[in-house]
Amino acid sequence: MTTTRQWGTLNGRPPVVIAHRGASGYRPEHTLESYALAIEMGADYIEPDLVSTLDGELIARHEPLLDATTNVSSLSQFAARKTTRVMDGVATTGFFACDFTLDEIRQLRALQPNPARSKEYDGRLLVPTFDQILQLLVREQARRGRVIGVYPETKHPAFHRALGLPLEDRMLDLLGRYDLDHAQAPVWLQSFESA
Repeated sequence: MTTTRQWGTLNGRPPVVIAHRGASGYRPEHTLESYALAIEMGADYIEPDLVSTLDGELIARHEPLLDATTNVSSLSQFAARKTTRVMDGVATTGFFACDFTLDEIRQLRALQPNPARSKEYDGRLLVPTFDQILQLLVREQARRGRVIGVYPETKHPAFHRALGLPLEDRMLDLLGRYDLDHAQAPVWLQSFESA
C-alpha cells in the first residue's frame, strides 16, 4: 500500500515555518510589528536575537551594535556613547546596547537595515524587550487558538559575560515566567558560539 504525501517533506507533514527576525522583509527586523506580522502570515515560531542593555534587560537586536538597526547615530544626546569594543577578537566602533539603559533604548526607533527593503516604517517602531515578545506570543496564541513557538538566539554570549551581563539565566527566567521552561514547551534555544 502506498501513501500519498500532502507535503514534500521527509515525513509528509507540513514544514515548520520559523520567522527569522520576524517578517523582516515587510517591517524593520526585531520589532513587535515584525513578529506580529510573521504570526499573521502563519509562522510557527518567531526568532528573536537577544542582547543585553546596561541594566541587564534583554532586548531584540541582531547584534550588540545598534548602528544599522536603529536611529541612535542621529540622536545628539547619545553622540558620546560611540565607543570601540573588542567583539569576537575584532575592535569594533559603534553604539553598543550594553552602554544604554532600557529607558534610553526606549528613546530609539528601529530602522530597516537592508537597503533592498522598504524604509516605510523607519523611525516609527520601538526596540522590544524579550518580555514584550513573550507577552505578544501569549496574546497571539489566545487570539488565534494555536501554538506559536519562540526560537531565541543569544548573540555574542561571551562578549556579554565578559561585561558582567550574561544572557542565559535572564533568558531562562523569562521563559519560566511564561511557562516555557519545560520539555514540551514550543521553545528552541540557539547560539552560534561553541563555548
